[in-house]
Amino acid sequence: MTLTKRWILIAFALLALIGLSGCGGTYNWGWHVILPTTPAGRNNLLFLLGGFGYTIALSLIAFVISIILGLAVALPGLSQKRWARACNRIYVELFRAIPLLVLLLWVYYGLPVVLNINLDPFTASVIALAVGESAFQAEIFRAGVQSIERGQHEAADALG
Repeated sequence: MTLTKRWILIAFALLALIGLSGCGGTYNWGWHVILPTTPAGRNNLLFLLGGFGYTIALSLIAFVISIILGLAVALPGLSQKRWARACNRIYVELFRAIPLLVLLLWVYYGLPVVLNINLDPFTASVIALAVGESAFQAEIFRAGVQSIERGQHEAADALG
């Protein structure tokens, strides 16, 4: 066992020991609010699970859109044309630099004002998450293609 693995194991053991000892002893974690029902008669746990379902749906939809958009954005970055590479760089650097929370606020509050449209929170979240993550996906695709050696490209050309 290497020294690094040993320190990681010791750290996890200490964290488990602290967690099991009830660190803080009398701290009220407030888990009792999950089980009772709301004034409207709805169970808080079901309310939280409903939000979990929306989160999973949002993540999956935004993931698929970001993959497609990321591939579309990565292709100009592989072009021989300088203006296409510049457009790719601007998009990638701009949307990688904007924090996701700021992008969410811009899309939800700013886009409806600028385009005179009405966006529900779910759609605004999908748009913001997909656009933000597509910049990362584009960089991954571009770097992946550029990491392929020249001999591999020549072999692929020879195979047809």
